Amino acid sequence: MRWILTTLFAMVLLLALSVYFYCPCERVPGGYLLGDVVETRVSDWSFANDVRLCQIEVRAVLPHSVNLNCMASDGVLYLSCASCAGKRWSEAAMARPAARIRIGEKIYPVNLTKVTDAAELDVAWRARAAKVGAPADAPRADGWWSFRVTSRATG
Repeated sequence: MRWILTTLFAMVLLLALSVYFYCPCERVPGGYLLGDVVETRVSDWSFANDVRLCQIEVRAVLPHSVNLNCMASDGVLYLSCASCAGKRWSEAAMARPAARIRIGEKIYPVNLTKVTDAAELDVAWRARAAKVGAPADAPRADGWWSFRVTSRATG
C-alpha cells in the first residue's frame, strides 16, 4: 500500500511540475517561461502582431505566467486584460513591474506599466480590435485594462 501511495504522489508531483514548466496552456496558468532570452533592447514591438497570444511571466511568490492578448501600435506593445482587477498576474505586475514576455519562441525582459490615460487606452483598444478583427469603433469594455510593455534589456 505504501508503494502505491508513493507512486501516486510521485505521478501527481510530476504532472504538477510538467504543467508549471510547460504551461501557460489556454486558460491554465504556468510558471517559469522557457525559451531563448533576447538580451538586446526592443524599440519596435510590431512583430508581436504576428502571434495570436503572448505569454507574460510575473513574479508573485513564485513565477506565474498566463496567455494574454498582446498588440502593438506604432511600435508600442500593449497587453490587455478583461475584468482584470484582482487577477493574480495583474496585481503582481502592479506590485513588481519587472516581468518577462514570450512572443513566439523568444523571451524578452520587460517592465509593465498599467495604462490609465484614456487616450492611450483608446490606442491600445483600437490596436486590439485591429489584431482580433473586432470593430474599431466599439466602446471599450468596463473593466478592460491595458499595460504598456517596455524593454528592460541593456544591449
